[in-house]
Amino acid sequence: MPSIRTAVFPAAGLGTRFLPATKAIPKEMLSLVDKPLIQYVVEEAVAAGIERIVLVTSRDKAAIEDHFDLSWELEKTLEDRGKTDLLGQVRQVSRLARVIAVRQAQALGLGHAVLQAKEVVGDEPFAVMLSDDIVVGADPCIAQMIRIYEKRGNPVIALQEVPKSQTHLYGIVSGERAPGEERVYSLSGMVEKPPAEKAPSNLAIIGRYLLPPETFEILERTRSDVGGEIQLTSALAALAKERPMDGYVFEGTRYDAGDKIGFLKATVDLALARPDVGPELAKHLEERLRK
Repeated sequence: MPSIRTAVFPAAGLGTRFLPATKAIPKEMLSLVDKPLIQYVVEEAVAAGIERIVLVTSRDKAAIEDHFDLSWELEKTLEDRGKTDLLGQVRQVSRLARVIAVRQAQALGLGHAVLQAKEVVGDEPFAVMLSDDIVVGADPCIAQMIRIYEKRGNPVIALQEVPKSQTHLYGIVSGERAPGEERVYSLSGMVEKPPAEKAPSNLAIIGRYLLPPETFEILERTRSDVGGEIQLTSALAALAKERPMDGYVFEGTRYDAGDKIGFLKATVDLALARPDVGPELAKHLEERLRK
């Protein structure tokens, strides 16, 4: 079975939910403590053994490419000033993985963004990872999914149980629990953002996917929606009719960092978990709660 060597990172969106902060700064570069969102997810991919990172960017997203590139002037300055710890952190970012950038000329939906990576990915299975979704746990989310893929041989979509009242915010799947599996569902279909009364389940699609190369052919023939966008969910629904597809309820804590409250929760929790800033932040929060 072909291994998963490549992860596609759609990063061409406008980030309107974080305006005005994202007027000049890509949403993916907003910082959780001291690392941008996209770095957390790239590190997850690398920890799972993924070798190539394909960034799908747009004209105003050069900062993302620059972040993962070598910064000779900065490194030289840090070296001259003896700031070896910071120098190591900066060098680590540029050495994480092989990073390739392609452009999405128009923001025509997530499916269209993934399609732009076709020539780079080639004829092999690949991951799609969204930097909005930060998943924290002992085992990288995408690594858990790769093991399911290697075991069962099917495309895999990350799932999370959500309250019925929130189904209108997600792609929702239909399917049955796979025999002998606790967290795997054999999927029969999916629908984009259904109201609670029409949702086939409360299993929501989260921003991690393991997909076969024929996904690109399906995306090419997927019709755009009423907003003119090509939705990845529509292509995946078509793919599920052509071959078996698995949904996997991952282990770990997921933060919707594309939402302001989710972003703030992630910032606080990640900071509290760090020995360099956690204790002082915890003390500050306790003092605030007492007031």
